[in-house]
Amino acid sequence: MPGRAPILYDSVKPIKGGGCLKRRSFLAGSLAAASACRSKPAPAAGYRFLTQAEVATLGAWVDTLIPPDEDPGARGAGVVRYIDLQLTRWFRRHQSSYREALARIDRWARSRAGRGFAELPPDTREELLSLMEQGEADRDHFPDGGKGAFELVLAHAMQGFYGNPRHGGNRGYASWKMIGVPPVPVRGREHYEAARTFPEKS
Repeated sequence: MPGRAPILYDSVKPIKGGGCLKRRSFLAGSLAAASACRSKPAPAAGYRFLTQAEVATLGAWVDTLIPPDEDPGARGAGVVRYIDLQLTRWFRRHQSSYREALARIDRWARSRAGRGFAELPPDTREELLSLMEQGEADRDHFPDGGKGAFELVLAHAMQGFYGNPRHGGNRGYASWKMIGVPPVPVRGREHYEAARTFPEKS
């Protein structure tokens, strides 16, 4: 329409509540959000949340809690996969706790032994976890002495090791066979997803 001023989308536009939004501000916010998405750690192949390094660290952690002997330990029974799967479901609120705990125990191991937690011999891993259980871990790495992280991982490891395989752990009914509980058929969608998504052993 002749004489009408053009609309300048860079100009400040009032919005409800008296606030203002500029196009440049909107674009900056969008770019920041996109950058945050790109910086999110990529899960390990075949996993949904844990990175490759976290899978190794958590595997060593749970295998120290429930070690293999003539029967599979926690890692062989699929506990890491159970925790990874549930971190995208029932354990979502614990995602940051796991990410932080796995990073902390790895840094602590390197500061004490010069190697990551997964690379330590079993007796050294037992020593570190024992200190955490008592709340006596290095407070430069675990402000609460490590007790909170220890109890969280222990609880989930026990669930994954002794629970129903339909939830992602207790692969091959490992713990049930060990204690003499007759296996029952796994039914429903979880069984389909486990067979389709996680066919290999780790």
